[in-house]
Amino acid sequence: MDDQIKQIAERLKGLRDALDLSVQDMAKQFDIPVSEYEQYESGNSDIPMSFLCALAKQYNIELTSLISGGDPHMSSYFVTRKGKGISVERVKEYKYQALASGFKNSKAEPFLVTVEPKPEPFSMHLNTHPTQEFNLVLSGRLMLHFAGKELILETGDSIYFDARKPHGMKALDGKPVQFLAIIL
Repeated sequence: MDDQIKQIAERLKGLRDALDLSVQDMAKQFDIPVSEYEQYESGNSDIPMSFLCALAKQYNIELTSLISGGDPHMSSYFVTRKGKGISVERVKEYKYQALASGFKNSKAEPFLVTVEPKPEPFSMHLNTHPTQEFNLVLSGRLMLHFAGKELILETGDSIYFDARKPHGMKALDGKPVQFLAIIL
């Protein structure tokens, strides 16, 4: 993992320390195994964006503070120019670009997500988070594995779903797919 993930992990650990919570407390709060939470703080493992969103919401802190170390300042509007949002590469195949990082107290977290194709055979990692999610495919074709179903989304297709159910994405046709994701 790159330095950015390690920095997010350090901020995560610092937040837990500031809240005077144990690793076990944090894992229980987010209904994940202690070993999974420990991996997040180690900086050697993927930290799902959905987890960071849920953590920010639970403790009333800005997601921007977790992913960049900075604080948002705008309260009326915030413009993100093409290609200029705070970028987070969780793993090589997924790149998130935060689109509301400068707006404080946002009610939703919009991201421009790029998923790179992966060679077969491919083992898809499924995520869950205690919120809802909206995805709109902007380019490419996306296979969304959702609650045991495989849904194919084409450019212009969208889906709104209960993110508590296991879900994961895969780029199709050997080409990157780009979509707007809004985590509520």
